[in-house]
Amino acid sequence: MLVKEQNQSQVKTARETEKIEITLLLEAIFLQYGYDFRNYSTAHIRRRIRRHLELSGMANISAMQHRLLTDRDFFQSLLYDLSINVTEMFRDPSFFLAVRNTVVPILATHPFIKVWHAGCASGEELYSMAILLKEEGLFSHLQLYGTDFNDMILSKAKEGIISTAAIQEYTKNYQQSGGRSSFADYYTARYERAIMAPELKEKILFANHNLVIDQVFGEMQMIVCRNVLIYFSRELQNRVIRLFYDSLCRGGILCLGSKESLHFSDLQDNFTAIAEKEQIYQKNY
Repeated sequence: MLVKEQNQSQVKTARETEKIEITLLLEAIFLQYGYDFRNYSTAHIRRRIRRHLELSGMANISAMQHRLLTDRDFFQSLLYDLSINVTEMFRDPSFFLAVRNTVVPILATHPFIKVWHAGCASGEELYSMAILLKEEGLFSHLQLYGTDFNDMILSKAKEGIISTAAIQEYTKNYQQSGGRSSFADYYTARYERAIMAPELKEKILFANHNLVIDQVFGEMQMIVCRNVLIYFSRELQNRVIRLFYDSLCRGGILCLGSKESLHFSDLQDNFTAIAEKEQIYQKNY
């Protein structure tokens, strides 16, 4: 019994030490580089830091903190791990089908359409939206914006390169999303890579923007930020939703991820759900 109690005490002490180390690490990142992860989901941050610690071969998180303060390249590699990079073409086809059926008629009433993909990662969903809006006849008066806080991942997004190994799955997603053509019309395959069509790239502007610390991003007809808020604390979620509200025109559209919602948000009464299952909302007039 005594040994068991000692083991439990050691585990508790180790967890408390790790919590302090992570707090100090995030504070160091903010003070040295200006990136603020202090209000991200604790579980998400802990999981990513543990992963990077294992890959780096360092003894503990405190050693990582010392390294990142003096080695910007090491910080950049950690920043990539802390970024939310899970994405794919036409991810959740039912969402894109709902955009076709419910959102497009609203967007079509605007003389010019600006769409912001916040936290665009490597850009697959952004290129998907470009394809959809092209097929729906909105391409001539459209400007898409893709933002992320990670310059490394933004560079990848600008290239518009996807693996041919994923093409079959992406083609299936495209078809299920109501695609009106052949998915192959929108890329050129070379060796083991597929490059998105230049006409899609011409409609997209990429920029560095940090949802945690940066301000309003223009006046948009639609904002898409899917499966990002789930990694934020409730306080940070409210801040970001306020940012989206202030960045939308009257009657603008806000699209969240399947596991996200405006319920319990401080601004829930400022939006109306127009496709509740797909978490698509319209800003009240």
